[in-house]
Amino acid sequence: MTSKQPQKPKSSPEKTTFDPRTLGTPVYEALDALRSQNSTDNARLKEQKSQAVELYTYLSTWGMMRLKAEEQALTSKEKDGKKDVVQKYFSCLAQLSGVHELNSPQGLTKLKDLDTEEYLGLTGLGLAIAQEFSFWATAVYHDSGDN
Repeated sequence: MTSKQPQKPKSSPEKTTFDPRTLGTPVYEALDALRSQNSTDNARLKEQKSQAVELYTYLSTWGMMRLKAEEQALTSKEKDGKKDVVQKYFSCLAQLSGVHELNSPQGLTKLKDLDTEEYLGLTGLGLAIAQEFSFWATAVYHDSGDN
């Protein structure tokens, strides 16, 4: 066979294409799992939705270190829904950033010890993830009675 077949361009390892689902998929899966775990506790579902919607505003006002410290302070039964979302937020952030221990009790120390550029970069990614939480909250908690 002498005819030339069209060849697919070789993919270069330096070229990466941004897939918009990269941020949305882990956030959706995290919120959907939380929703499924607490499907009969309407008060907790409302707290989860409220926290997911407010994450971006909280982060842009107070910052990531304060949110991590706040997670440790959310200890009462009434605030379990808020704590659920904050823990999932830091799990998603750790997964997407590759910065380990953000979702552990040592996460605050980890954030404190990052150099300035790492912290600012992580904050930018964290804000984008917080926007995803807000975006998905309405869809995932559509029947929580707080629409």
